[in-house]
Amino acid sequence: MDGWVFANPHWVHLVWPALAVAGGAAFFELRSTDALARFVSPAMQRRVARRVTIGRRATRLALLSATLVLGIVALMRPQTPGGTETLDRGVKADILVALDVSRSMLAEDAAPNRLARAKAEVVEFIERVQGQRVGLIAFAGRASVLSPLTSDYGYFRLVLRDADPGSVARGGTRIGDAIRKAVAAFGPNRGTPRILVLITDGEDHDSFPKDAADEAVAAGIRIVAIGFGSETGSEIPITDPATGARSLVTDADGAIVRSRLDGATLREIALQSDGIYVPAGTSAVDIDSIVQAYVEPIVTDAAARVVRRRPTEHYRWFVLGALLTLMAGIWSGATGAVAGQRSVA
Repeated sequence: MDGWVFANPHWVHLVWPALAVAGGAAFFELRSTDALARFVSPAMQRRVARRVTIGRRATRLALLSATLVLGIVALMRPQTPGGTETLDRGVKADILVALDVSRSMLAEDAAPNRLARAKAEVVEFIERVQGQRVGLIAFAGRASVLSPLTSDYGYFRLVLRDADPGSVARGGTRIGDAIRKAVAAFGPNRGTPRILVLITDGEDHDSFPKDAADEAVAAGIRIVAIGFGSETGSEIPITDPATGARSLVTDADGAIVRSRLDGATLREIALQSDGIYVPAGTSAVDIDSIVQAYVEPIVTDAAARVVRRRPTEHYRWFVLGALLTLMAGIWSGATGAVAGQRSVA
């Protein structure tokens, strides 16, 4: 049986109960013969019943044992190497969107503001990657998973719509924390392509994003970094929810804060992970180009690699053999009984 393997080898332990059953059947078979000999003389036995020969009894026990053994082998699912097949993975890629919701994303150098523009681009991006699992992380001074990986795009859009600076308790921008949160949200690497779409203005507050990018590389995650905002900087207006009055964000000294796009950091993060950096700036992002040039090749290549060897199953023949030996055993017992009845005069 060179090349044969068993898909469920643990069922071999049923051999011991099978031996016990066969041994018990043999014991009761011999015991019934001895009991008849104790109460009926040999001459009377020949008159009232035809005794089953030793050969017939042995055949019946052998058929019972063969039925049990063949049934056990069928449960073990014997296989031999077969051809190959390409699997339909269903889910072709896992995509997490890490969206910067810090107050700097309220700068209006990208109309109506950076955050609103980014959310609109994310909606368009999700429409272009139908068939993948998507998730959403919002980050500022800390990162929070708003939507775990899901195929429910309606739920994703609902969560995205409500993402704002209030979604994260702490202010600031910590890109490294967002990447680390994404690594944890992706979970163990099972071979599915994993893409992190990082959307931010790139201003980082000592979160060591390059070290976090190394963790993403080790986890098999590629980063698509999209930078929003102008490199010359823009003021950050905020609106008082109670009065509707608008004011500009200032620092501790009262100076007006100007938020600038840090494209250099985002570029380095993307290149570390064999990803790409898209400097959106204050213009609209060409989502179609990103998907066609980057996301689709990753998904297509991964799907093409999902080829496995399909084993040839042989358990059906052992099931058939078990049924045939069981029927032969039943037939053997029935013919013996009929012969005994016909001998009664």
